[in-house]
Amino acid sequence: MSGRPKPLPVLGDELSRTYWEAAAEGRLLLQRCRACGAYQHYPRGHCVRCFAPDPEWVEAAGSGRLHTFSIVQRTSDPSFEDDVPYAFGIVELDEGPRLAVNVVDTPLEELACDLPVSIVFTPAAGGIALPNATRKEAG
Repeated sequence: MSGRPKPLPVLGDELSRTYWEAAAEGRLLLQRCRACGAYQHYPRGHCVRCFAPDPEWVEAAGSGRLHTFSIVQRTSDPSFEDDVPYAFGIVELDEGPRLAVNVVDTPLEELACDLPVSIVFTPAAGGIALPNATRKEAG
């Protein structure tokens, strides 16, 4: 057991503060352009499609599909050695943007591209919650 703390996101950025505050409440926010309606992630001060300024924050559905993934079998970072093996993936959200996450509470042998997933939040140190994905239950 390593006992080393895991690295955490840097929260001092004004552009991302709203995102991380919502994540701590278990809500996934995305930016949506007020001019063209495009969704985007990660947070920026302008729309990446039409360059309009000041996109708005909207709550996302919190679901999507596993676009791709990798099973991490070993790590050079001692703070993650107790976690291996684990799945790191890219989720294509229903709104379109892609989000990098760990896939949790899902047997590794059940992972497949295009697997329906839900975004869940895992508490971390300092009141931070990290977005992860889990297999979406049928129904």
